[in-house]
Order: sequence, then structure tokens, then C-alpha cells
Amino acid sequence: MTAIAAAGRIGIRGVRVSFPAGRGERLVALDAVDLEIAAGEIVALIGPNGSGKSTLLRVIAGLLQPASGRVTIDDEPVTGPSPRVGLVFQEPRLLPWRTTAANIAYPLELAGVPRKEREAKVATLLDTVGLRAAARQVPSQLSGGMRQRAALARTLVLEPSVLLLDEPFSALDELSRERLNLELLDLHARLRTTIVVVTHSVQEAIFLADRVVVLSARPGRVVADIRINLPRPRTLTDLDAAIVGDAAHRIRTHLGAGTEAAA
Repeated sequence: MTAIAAAGRIGIRGVRVSFPAGRGERLVALDAVDLEIAAGEIVALIGPNGSGKSTLLRVIAGLLQPASGRVTIDDEPVTGPSPRVGLVFQEPRLLPWRTTAANIAYPLELAGVPRKEREAKVATLLDTVGLRAAARQVPSQLSGGMRQRAALARTLVLEPSVLLLDEPFSALDELSRERLNLELLDLHARLRTTIVVVTHSVQEAIFLADRVVVLSARPGRVVADIRINLPRPRTLTDLDAAIVGDAAHRIRTHLGAGTEAAA
């Protein structure tokens, strides 16, 4: 898989999202959200439950239209889903009757990509995410981490310039989660995709991100935008650095008491 061109600059300006709450009322999930994300950056979104983190990902992905404000990617308005934006959910959502290779190939089939080209791209991605040996296995034969890697590969197969991750590793044990975070950073170093990741873990946000954006309780607003000055490539030992403790303190200060963000 070739490195993705430097693209994927995200602009979020004055975004407000609300949902029907019965009796003619509206529940405001996000309000006046302004955020700029540079091409190739990794930004982590963190905040209490109900702060609109996942909602914001869906707005960026074009799956949800804001009541006001707008989102652009490379200065083009987001008006609906686009192959240049990939979204990975907390649940892998693989088709249970398809093998790993066939699941990864599925978006290419829908796009009408010829078979030989599909097979070449899938083979490359199987190597990229370390699943070549599991190419012929169905999801029920895979571990949780392997299923999530397959879901990530399926999203990457269309070579998106923006990758959105909605707590993709939260259901895994700590060791598997750490390993996949390292693999995600390795992928980013090679592909330079713009990444926006939702997490409830302060430590994970710091380890992955160039910036950690803290959202307030509902309605979600940006209350802090904290740059993480850790060099890349990163290793787990970097989490012992003094800068990590300082960043964690600042993030928790903005999160405030009573949130469910993890240590």
C-alpha cells in the first residue's frame, strides 16, 4: 500500500447538533464547536459521557448533518459520506460469513474495483495489519484484537485521507490495547493519514495524539486543546516522561470532577 498524499485537513466551524427530545423539544449534543486539524495530525477527543464525541465523528464522516455550522475537508464542504473518510467503530461489524480477506475486500467490490486489483490491495493490507495467516478465517475464528485489525484494514482499503476511530480498542484487554495502539502509530508513520480518535482514557489520548481536545459535558463544547510534545516514534516507556504527567494533569483539570475518563 503506497503512502497517502498529504491531505485530510479538517475544518470545523460553529457546529451545533441537536436531536428530538419529545414534546417538540430538542436536546443539544454539540454547540459552537470550532476546531482545525492539520493534514497528517492525530487528534484525540476526550470528555465525559454525553459530551458529543461520537456525534462529532459522525458529522466529520458526513453521516450526520449539523443544525448549523459546517465541516470541510481540504476546504471542501462535507455534505455526505465520502470514500476519503474512513470510520472505525467500537464494534468491528465484520460480515460473519466472509473470511478476513473477503471482509477487507468488500468496499472494493462495492466500488466495482476489478478482481486482480482487489486481491493485490487486500494482500498488501493483510501484511500491513499482520493478518496474512488469518486471511481465510471467518470472524468467529479471530481474537478481539484480530477482528479490530481486520475492521481497520477494511476501512483503509479505500485509502482514506481521514481516519476516524470511535473507541476502537476499548473492549480489549490492556495488553492487546497497548499493542494495537503501537500498531496504529506505526501505520500512521507510514501512511500519514489524518486521524481523529475518540477515547475515554487520558493515557491513551496522550500516547496517541499530537493534540488532545477536551469537550465539556452536554452540550459539548471545546474547553481545552492541549498539545502533546512527545517525540515520534513513541514507545510505551514514553508514558513515564514528566511531560505526560503534566499533560494528564491539565487534561483532568479541564475534564473536572465526576467524569468517567479513565486513568
